[in-house]
Amino acid sequence: MNRGENMRRIRSKDTTPELHVRKLLFSLGFRYRIHRKDLPGKPDIVFPARKRVIFVNGCFWHPHQPCRISHVPRSNQAYWLPKLERNLARDRAALKALRELGWKTLVLQECQVKSNTLEGRLRRFLSDGK
Repeated sequence: MNRGENMRRIRSKDTTPELHVRKLLFSLGFRYRIHRKDLPGKPDIVFPARKRVIFVNGCFWHPHQPCRISHVPRSNQAYWLPKLERNLARDRAALKALRELGWKTLVLQECQVKSNTLEGRLRRFLSDGK
């Protein structure tokens, strides 16, 4: 399999971390919409009545520090460095546009999804929104 075939197999929605967050939210009694194309950045999870959105980012595609998953591949850095930087710039632009429209945002990284503090973090984010 070449790189193009591998890249096509990577999902941009309904990823394992995203499904984990959605399942937790549902079990906590929160109802939501997913992947609203009419909002900047197509947020993964949307709470329209609360004007809240959640992005669940993969640590590789949306690098951050400190993270053991987030890294730049050693090979072909001329491709990967600009690619990952464009992803981060697009993330920043989407978050800014959402805030300007009056939406509150929460960005969860893949490495944070299995955290013991996730439930409390989600409850705090959603509690003052109605």
